[in-house]
Amino acid sequence: MNKSSNEFFKTQVLGHPAGLFVLFFTEMWERFSFYGMRALLVLFLVSALGLGGWNWPRENALALYGTYLALLYLTPIIGGTLADKYLGNRKAIIIGALIMTFGHASMAIESSPFFLYLGLFLLVIGTGFFKPNMSSFISILYKDFPEKKDGAYTIFYMGVNAGAFLGIMLCGYLGEELGWSWGFGLAGIFMLLGLLQFTMAHGIFGEVGKKPNKENKTIETDDHIEIEDKLNPFTTLDKILIVIVAVLGLTWIINDPLSKIIDYNLLSFHNTDYAGYVISITLVIFLFLLVSRIVRYSKITRDKMIAVVIFASFIIFFWASFEQAGGSMSIFAKDYTNRVLSGNAAFIFNIVDVIITVVPIAIITWVLFLLFRQTFKKYFVSNLILGFSFLIIWGLVIWKINRNFTTYSYEISYPTYQIAQSNPNGEITKKNYVITSTTKVPENAEIITKNTVIRSSLEYLKNDKISIIDIDKKGTNFKYLTPEKAELIDTKIQATIVKKRENEIQIPATWFLILNSLFIIVFAPLFSKWWESKYNPNPASKYAIGLFFLGIGFAFLAFGASGIPQGAKTASISMVWLILAYLFHTLGELCVSPVGLSYVSKLVPARMIAFMFGVWYLALAIGNKTSGKMGAMIDDVTAKYDISTFFLIFTFVPIIIGVIALALTPVLKKLMHGVK
Repeated sequence: MNKSSNEFFKTQVLGHPAGLFVLFFTEMWERFSFYGMRALLVLFLVSALGLGGWNWPRENALALYGTYLALLYLTPIIGGTLADKYLGNRKAIIIGALIMTFGHASMAIESSPFFLYLGLFLLVIGTGFFKPNMSSFISILYKDFPEKKDGAYTIFYMGVNAGAFLGIMLCGYLGEELGWSWGFGLAGIFMLLGLLQFTMAHGIFGEVGKKPNKENKTIETDDHIEIEDKLNPFTTLDKILIVIVAVLGLTWIINDPLSKIIDYNLLSFHNTDYAGYVISITLVIFLFLLVSRIVRYSKITRDKMIAVVIFASFIIFFWASFEQAGGSMSIFAKDYTNRVLSGNAAFIFNIVDVIITVVPIAIITWVLFLLFRQTFKKYFVSNLILGFSFLIIWGLVIWKINRNFTTYSYEISYPTYQIAQSNPNGEITKKNYVITSTTKVPENAEIITKNTVIRSSLEYLKNDKISIIDIDKKGTNFKYLTPEKAELIDTKIQATIVKKRENEIQIPATWFLILNSLFIIVFAPLFSKWWESKYNPNPASKYAIGLFFLGIGFAFLAFGASGIPQGAKTASISMVWLILAYLFHTLGELCVSPVGLSYVSKLVPARMIAFMFGVWYLALAIGNKTSGKMGAMIDDVTAKYDISTFFLIFTFVPIIIGVIALALTPVLKKLMHGVK
């Protein structure tokens, strides 16, 4: 790419081309729509019919959700390949964004199963085109500036998390407060706005990304000299194995929700479930295919591909621990953390919560202003769309803050029953069930009254009767029902006002999840500058630092939980330990995740860059799945030892892998052939 052949590097924002921020905001709105919809999907599926939901069992909803996420990680391989060979990055991005816009529009008609399934299908297909090509597009644009790639991907990653932050906060809020169609529809609106602003500003990229990169058959040597590379076409056996892996993998993924929702198991024969065998065989075939292809490349390409595989292995270990945020760390926040604040502490938290909401949006608005200064006249329509988008965001945020300050917290009591049950080991355990208006309480059950906190804009007195609903069927998240809605819902729960909590709040356990995106928005620019400075560490050191940060975060949790006795199901430790954990986990993520994208782009030949980004996202999928399996150990480890021991496991594993990463520094340096 000739620097003078397009306008991409002619304007600067935060030390990077203004064109990077066109991609930044496009990705931000796509992530806004993705995370916004994701925050609503399971809640919508399990919510009562009277609330507009489908009243599914949690198991069925999670099965569909898991299959949806798995397909999102698989289709980028196909979309990346099509872009590499036929479409080019830019056309693939536009096609993907357009398909996803139709997907979100379809999901806004959530009362019809056909439109919801159609929407999910379109989102999976659209993501396949969009996701790998956004990442690879940056790689191609920065081809002549490899020293700036780490910083560029870190800035880009800030956009990803800004979208996640806003999507979770606003789509989830609108969906729960005003109705599901509002939340799903808002996700679609911003996907459309992202598509329009990208399309209207695409001239800033010149000719880059318009055509597939089929001609470039060179590879860079250690001396940065480009030589002819040996091509590695797919053999007949490769194609057969790809078809087998695709068919078996898709069958296994789709079978999970099918077996639960309509009770039809595709992988059951003679009453024996072979699902576990099928996925094991699929993984073995895939690994054989990957290894057999890598060994057939030329030496330089083979070495660089092996380096990518090693980095992918680090990523799997990193995400297996990091993604405890959505599992065991959420349980820790809910059951073991003191989330009740009163008096000055409650007042300070309310102010901090407003700051946490407003400051990230202010930072992104400032970035938008800098972009306006450079490109407003040249790309007037694109900037007008961006400005309109932010007016909507600020309007929604101000409305949300005002609504929160004009509602009241009430402590309420509600009835449950408890029965004794035997687990598979023959041990007697007790389980609580919420009593709804349709519940038939067993004769041997013990009635227990429990308390929780709800918010309402109406004034109530002690002993007033109200109706609530368990919105996610876990017995932990309750919502106030107006008398009109209560009339429509069979599963309502009769509750009694205990007291109005004056200047007292209970922080939702899910509130801690936004800290990750918040810290990324704050620290990403600093890390971007670090990667471009003379103190920029080598690749292995970056991974090691990230893994060390991750281990330190879990060490804070282990230390904070050290006073919790063995087998304890609840506790009340300071939330400071959880906040510190999220801070250090985020610092680790900034060392690993965007930098990983950068090194894939540097090491992989341009003709197959989008495909390899698809493979990279597959490694993320494996890390996420491993995270769920490891997180499921929390109850067993807590029962046998204590919860501090559970977090110590996640302290030592990342640190050990980090030490291995440092030890592999000379090996990786040799495999990377001069790539820095």
